[in-house]
Amino acid sequence: MAPASGTTQTRPFAGEPGTERTEVRFAFTEDTLFVAVVCHDRQPDGIVISDSRRDAALDETDSFQVIFDTFQDGRNGFVFGTNPAGIEYDGQVVQGGSGVFSGMGGGGSRFRGSLSTGFNLNWDGAWNVATEVGDYGWSAEFAIPFRTLRYPPTEVQTWGVNFQRNIARHREVAFWSELDRNHDLDRLTDAGSLQGVAPPPQRNLKLIPYAIGSSREPPAAGSDNESDSDLGVDLKYSVTPSLTLDLTYNTDFAQVEVDEQQVNLDRFNLFFPEKRPFFLENAGLFTVGARGGSRASARVDLFFSRRIGIGPGGELIPIDYGGRLSGKAGRFNVGLLHMQTAAVGGLHGNDYAVARVNRELGERSSIGGIFVSREGVGSLAAHDDTNRAYAIDGKWGIGEHHTIETYVAQTDTPGLDGDDSSMLLSYNLGKPQWRGSLSFAEAHANFNPEVGFLSRREFRNISAFGMRTIRPKDLAGFHELRPHVSYSGIWDFDDYLESEYLHVDNHWEWRNGIQVHTGVNFTVEGVKETFEIVEGIPVQAGRYSHHETQTVFSTNQAKPFSVYIRNIAGGFFGGDRSSTSFTLLARRGERLTSELTWDHNDVDIDAGSFQVNLGRLRLSYSITPRMLVQALAQYNDQSDNVSANLRFSWLQDANTGLFVVYNEIDELGARILYERPDRTVIVKYSRLVDVFR
Repeated sequence: MAPASGTTQTRPFAGEPGTERTEVRFAFTEDTLFVAVVCHDRQPDGIVISDSRRDAALDETDSFQVIFDTFQDGRNGFVFGTNPAGIEYDGQVVQGGSGVFSGMGGGGSRFRGSLSTGFNLNWDGAWNVATEVGDYGWSAEFAIPFRTLRYPPTEVQTWGVNFQRNIARHREVAFWSELDRNHDLDRLTDAGSLQGVAPPPQRNLKLIPYAIGSSREPPAAGSDNESDSDLGVDLKYSVTPSLTLDLTYNTDFAQVEVDEQQVNLDRFNLFFPEKRPFFLENAGLFTVGARGGSRASARVDLFFSRRIGIGPGGELIPIDYGGRLSGKAGRFNVGLLHMQTAAVGGLHGNDYAVARVNRELGERSSIGGIFVSREGVGSLAAHDDTNRAYAIDGKWGIGEHHTIETYVAQTDTPGLDGDDSSMLLSYNLGKPQWRGSLSFAEAHANFNPEVGFLSRREFRNISAFGMRTIRPKDLAGFHELRPHVSYSGIWDFDDYLESEYLHVDNHWEWRNGIQVHTGVNFTVEGVKETFEIVEGIPVQAGRYSHHETQTVFSTNQAKPFSVYIRNIAGGFFGGDRSSTSFTLLARRGERLTSELTWDHNDVDIDAGSFQVNLGRLRLSYSITPRMLVQALAQYNDQSDNVSANLRFSWLQDANTGLFVVYNEIDELGARILYERPDRTVIVKYSRLVDVFR
């Protein structure tokens, strides 16, 4: 078979051929799809290998990714990637992804850009990859069992396909099927085609049993240690080649990393992202709401899976059982979810149900609906302890560059009658040199999605964004200039301005990877009721108008050492604030990576002065790509605690294997009551059993 070759850059020189030759071959047997790639490199000593952890970021290392649109619908796909160290990187694209360059292999959240982008890094399939580095460059061979994928029931198929190569030392991103420079690999409408694929009929049944044991040392002196053990199982079954049934009993997420702590210097809700794998798989299918992109924008999620099994204070609530049916039926994307939590601590259990249907139309368009329900169960629950949310949503692609999105939603809560609706209407522009958006969203006073998320209640939000991308041919080593303006204004239904934010900025990016952001913000906060910003320091009701500077400096993260510094300084609730965030990234080879972050807030308002600090140290050491040790230590003087999360993982297939977890929380402010930290050790083993293999 002749190789697929020839790539076109989107960065740094959009439209130019890739600087190094890339050859890709596809082959298959009756049960496995093979992808072989040779990444030629005339300077093999310059190959950058930054990490060897599973699903580690691929945008700051030499890397290769391939995406398969198995239904050739331009909306749903599976991504597989690696770097010269042989890491396994995989993800799932749903409902067309974002189609906008956000760094699918890039750091931070495992669900890039929040659930709304539709790229889910927490999808973990069963497959293998082997790599080699030589004087020719480097190469990789992927073995992807067909049972890992979902596809139509026809005998011979044509799939959409595209692949991406990154050359870190050049900061180069190139694709086989040419994309606009602000598009990413999940732009499936521009993918090429792979013809003659003959996958077998789906016979897929997988069991994942687990056993877990734990020991806890309570913080109260003289308390006895607490020990516990348990068993559980997950099941995955292909009802059809494109519909998957997932069942779970006695669900456990002990191996999941703890939340990153946040500082709240406002009067609205903080958003913590979902990290539990069961809920993240196909999560984009269940996403309906308003994204809330800028600092003052309102966020609405009709369904927020952290409401299931996690209490308002972050405490874990046992999940007895649950199930999910998700996938495609013709041109319909279907998602059904049912979970039941146990009664604990004097609180009743809850029964949760979500139904989602989305009909694909032509031209990147779709229309759908969602139903979300919570009902209290057990003797402790009142007969009318229910909450329901309904929504209809749509997306219309207009030409190549324009998109309109909308939803209309309503909730049903006993005791809250009328004024219970929410809506969104937004327009998005995505051209190579121009990006922009304009949106209107609102939520009435009794709009109450208890299984969703609201950053604030009773609002009308107008927001706008515009960015121009300029790539000068020869200007002082600049790669890109990105002047932009964003605006968000939020009013209540009496036309009282609660928040306003105007951001004027320019991003200066050099070819060596250094970036500088120089911005100014104009803010208004309308405080209707006095609130405590920290304990003992109130912010009085009133209108506060200020301006502030916002500057960012960062260096090339492909280097062994890099820094990121951000400072916001200016007026704040009638006084002044300086907020500085410093992050140092360091790595030694591809095995050891570290990230140290320190956030410092210095606030001086009429009611008093205070400082708030948040520190975070993250370490990761990869013994092999499937065996790693990870540590996360955090200090938060707003909540007055120090915590540590240490995890050892020996992975087998699809993120199963042996996990050893150590957690420690030291409540510094509670030392009068507690003389020692709260310590827990957990050992968990899970195994993937492929019944039909």
